[in-house]
Amino acid sequence: MMQTQRFTNKVVVVTGAAQGIGEGVALQAAREGAQLILVDRSELLQDVLQAVHALGAEAIMVLADLETFAGAEAAMAAAIDKFGRIDVLINNVGGAIWMKPFQEFTEAEIIKEVNRSLFPTMWCCRAVLPEMIKNQQGTIVNVSSIATRGINRIPYSASKGGVNALTASLAFEHAADGIRVNAVATGGTEAPPRKIPRNANPLSAAEQEWMQAVVDQTRDRTFFGRYGTIQEQVHAILFLASDDSSYMTGTVVPVGGGDQG
Repeated sequence: MMQTQRFTNKVVVVTGAAQGIGEGVALQAAREGAQLILVDRSELLQDVLQAVHALGAEAIMVLADLETFAGAEAAMAAAIDKFGRIDVLINNVGGAIWMKPFQEFTEAEIIKEVNRSLFPTMWCCRAVLPEMIKNQQGTIVNVSSIATRGINRIPYSASKGGVNALTASLAFEHAADGIRVNAVATGGTEAPPRKIPRNANPLSAAEQEWMQAVVDQTRDRTFFGRYGTIQEQVHAILFLASDDSSYMTGTVVPVGGGDQG
């Protein structure tokens, strides 16, 4: 079956592209003709770049710390320098570092969670806006989470709630500039073990119980009683990134097997 080419002549920035859903988005966008800027802070990005090139796509990689505005600006500048514009930005950086009751979080851990799961999206949206406003067109897809209503990851939940608010407000503010902004609220997703874990410290017995509670709650709230696949998330993200969703903006689409978040 011939692959749909929804991103031919589209310049697409994918953040968090080194593994997981971000890697899946990058590979599928490559199959659909995108010119890609792959952004991550991990050297594992080189492997994804090679896989994208093997699919025949034109792409570059940018190593950047998107928890800083400087990192986000550098990534967007590299995209513009290489391809002359940015048509699509897919913000995929984020993920809970710790899973435990809120009162167990330290001040430093809360700050790290917010820096990880809110600021990369905030910074990248801010960094790409001048270019999209200048061109009077652009599409932004933010990866959120159904965990905005969940247990044992309150700082992460609050961060993704911020992503949802950013999505709605930014869409409202910049519709007149031809910019669409939507989000996918991903549910629990089956993925290979992370090559670089978010928390490298061994889990205590209590931490294992708290994490299992999150898994149980996530699975129990789905109609299907299972986690989704990376590709099921990728399909939704790239639908919103493509012209197939041209009359959608300011929308958070839950992809959680019936769990609305």
